Amino acid sequence: MIIDFHTHLFSKRIRAERESFFPGEPAFKLLYDSPRSKIVGADELVRQMDEDGIDKSVIFGFPWTDPAIYIRENDFIMEAVSRYPDRLIGFGCFDPCHEKAGEEAARCLDHGLSGIGELAIYQSGIDQEARDRLEPVMDICRKKDVPVLIHTNEPVGHMYPGKSPNTLSQIYKTAKRYPDNRIIFAHWGGGIFFFLLLKKEAGDVLKNVWYDTAASPFLYQPDIFKHAMRLPGCREKILFGTDYPLLKSPRYFKELEKSGIAKSDIELICGTNAAKVLKIPIKSC
Repeated sequence: MIIDFHTHLFSKRIRAERESFFPGEPAFKLLYDSPRSKIVGADELVRQMDEDGIDKSVIFGFPWTDPAIYIRENDFIMEAVSRYPDRLIGFGCFDPCHEKAGEEAARCLDHGLSGIGELAIYQSGIDQEARDRLEPVMDICRKKDVPVLIHTNEPVGHMYPGKSPNTLSQIYKTAKRYPDNRIIFAHWGGGIFFFLLLKKEAGDVLKNVWYDTAASPFLYQPDIFKHAMRLPGCREKILFGTDYPLLKSPRYFKELEKSGIAKSDIELICGTNAAKVLKIPIKSC
């Protein structure tokens, strides 16, 4: 089974009128101002999944700050899952710092979504205030035992749209603050998993943390897969995620092949690890 853990979908209205949503949503404008920034709906995703041999995809929208928008877009995700229940797994997405974020998380989960994310704080990074504001959402997800996907990125290197000012310390402190939540840090967790090599504390702090591979071909050399799979406790923590439609899955499959890791490790990354996180039956790749 192959599971793509990181895909973004938008309703027909957003796809048709993206520019009208730029005022009041600076992060959305930052990422989607360019006409080359593709946005798609559920039907297009499923067609691409069929073409690429993807069995299931985790889908979510964007961390809108306006409740009217994020409620409508989360309803769209619910509707997409209802049309493709065997293919799509929905997460609720919204501004995690909004005062009603916990309320929306509860609504999404009560209406059948399987987790929360991709939560992102593009302006400040995951600073102390942001970690405090995450509490209502994390509390609900902890009680309902569902995963939370949080945007992270490497704090060094080239700049690009959507690269937040988060630090490795902020990422680590988020995991430490919420040790009983199942957390997925997007985009390889900004590299935080390399600290699993530390002799003390980090292994315990990161024990309930997973890392998706979204945008990996844009950011890292293929050898990252080989190095990650050698780290203690990391083989079961890497989740295949494409960030579709930013990138398509064949690009990742080529990177995995170039990395030289074992077929059994590719199967873990492709779907076995994700199936365990999502608590769905496991099938071989």
